[in-house]
Amino acid sequence: MSMTLEAIPVNSLSRHIEPLKDALAAAATEVVGSGYYVLGPNVRAFESAFATYCGAEHCISVANGTDALELSLRALDVSREDRVAVVANAAMYGTSTVLACGAEPVFIDVDAATATMDPLKLEAALAAGGIKAVIVTHLYGQLANINAIAALCKTHGVGLVEDCAQAHGARNDTGLAGSFGDIASFSFYPTKNLGALGDGGAVVTRRADLADRVRMLRQYGWTQKYTNGIAGGRNSRLDEIQASMLLLMLPHLDQWNQNRRSVAERYAAGIRNPKIRTNTSAGQSYVAHLYIIRTEERAALQQHLSENGVQTDVHYPIADHHQPCHEGRFADVALPQTELDCATVLTLPCFPELTDSEVDRVIDACNRF
Repeated sequence: MSMTLEAIPVNSLSRHIEPLKDALAAAATEVVGSGYYVLGPNVRAFESAFATYCGAEHCISVANGTDALELSLRALDVSREDRVAVVANAAMYGTSTVLACGAEPVFIDVDAATATMDPLKLEAALAAGGIKAVIVTHLYGQLANINAIAALCKTHGVGLVEDCAQAHGARNDTGLAGSFGDIASFSFYPTKNLGALGDGGAVVTRRADLADRVRMLRQYGWTQKYTNGIAGGRNSRLDEIQASMLLLMLPHLDQWNQNRRSVAERYAAGIRNPKIRTNTSAGQSYVAHLYIIRTEERAALQQHLSENGVQTDVHYPIADHHQPCHEGRFADVALPQTELDCATVLTLPCFPELTDSEVDRVIDACNRF
């Protein structure tokens, strides 16, 4: 690697924020002077704008994406002894919320093409009975086979939660991520396709009854002030400063997603190495939150890329059913595709500000492995 070339990061928040820095600072200053800091006018404006963007009637902002997912389950009345279908390749995000509700995760394997829930495997689990809800995760920015999954849930009378933490703006011919299920959760962690300058999350839904429940759950379960009418509530609110940041960023989301897709398309076209399988996802259903390749020689490739000034990461190395916190509880679960992915996936740099020359360097380094 030439000493004059800087390492290419997996992501760069400083480069992402730089063009908006002055506008973001002005927005924060305005909030400081307003006297409204929690559940104020910026929160209401963002909730309205994001609901419209997603094609949903209701958006309820919360403190983070994990709360958004758990409160979505609680809005569907998921509780102890219920069973929830969930994938096991997404770093415990979905699984942890199922367990937090006291419910039992039913792990569904993923399909090889998209790394998202396999509808055929889900159909078998639903046919066996006893499942209260399904969490479908649009992983890496790839919309799952959501039409088929939604149809299965409708047929079996099962609630559908979309985990859209990595898929803001992903869409197919019939709608956007967040508009297909009964309810959907989003994260606005800074690295997301739409990210705040701190933590934040939201729930979107077309159902007024579920929206009302989430609004109560995000504020202690209050049915009116100081009256805790429903169980499972907490203090989970988006603050005014983060809402003002998100309002400024939302109009840029589609262009940022297109920039990400362009990077992904160049990788898919340019990496030509028999030891590397590229991600060929394309079109509006993929917003390239992460660009994943697969290789049986992950450690060696990761070392080679590091030596050539390319940073990488692994999303994700341990399947949920193998996490040590379970102490063998799911030892009998077998998910062949999930386990293969956990052993072979590697994340390449992919963010909207990545330059053509940087993409060329990544491609060249991969092809020289």
